[in-house]
Amino acid sequence: MDSMLVVVSSETGLAREVARQLHAEHGWPVGEVHDLRSHPEAPGVLRPLLDSLLHRGAPVAYEGPEPGDFRTVVVVTPVLAGHVPAAMRAFLGHHREQLRRVAIVSILKSEEAVSAVPGVAQLLGHAPIHNATFTPAELEGASGAQRVRDFGDFLQPRSTAVQLPEAGPSMA
Repeated sequence: MDSMLVVVSSETGLAREVARQLHAEHGWPVGEVHDLRSHPEAPGVLRPLLDSLLHRGAPVAYEGPEPGDFRTVVVVTPVLAGHVPAAMRAFLGHHREQLRRVAIVSILKSEEAVSAVPGVAQLLGHAPIHNATFTPAELEGASGAQRVRDFGDFLQPRSTAVQLPEAGPSMA
């Protein structure tokens, strides 16, 4: 079993850039969740926003390594109106049993927004082992890149800070 996989869902490309940075700095493979209703020529947030608010499902495709082959999966996702996008919700629901140790990177529209942690924890039935939140403005600066680097360093298997059980605490 390999140790780390990054799974990203990105409409605007910002979450994808965070996943690329984690891959470049740590060598972790990246898988991507695609909403099959998205149109690359016209990316937008209106439909994903409505999906999130109304908790609508989404047909998705996943391109990447099998998540169950990894000890830890790092989920990188935008947060829309306080909710995990429909495509990521569908992925998490489908792979729930395979995702025993999950860390989350939430991309928030503003500093007042809520991270993806509560939504992901509810979908998985357990809390994440670690999480970080970023705003687009922060990711455009050097401090954001350093915080992403620090997040990845914290999760490195040799880090004594992450000697956690195979599954997070139960949400029940």
